[in-house]
Amino acid sequence: MPLVSTRDPGRQGDDDRTVDLSDDFVVLPEQTADDTDRGWGESTGGNDDRLLAERPPHWD
Repeated sequence: MPLVSTRDPGRQGDDDRTVDLSDDFVVLPEQTADDTDRGWGESTGGNDDRLLAERPPHWD
């Protein structure tokens, strides 16, 4: 069976196209919506003070 090219001869390949890589070009966001406290179903208020007050005696 002969090999058949599916490439359109009138179309540029990926190696030939220009890609804008300026600073405002974003491929992916830094943080997704489900990677937040709200996305995990947690409240936005922290409980660090409570956790520090209730830490075990051997942590001192």
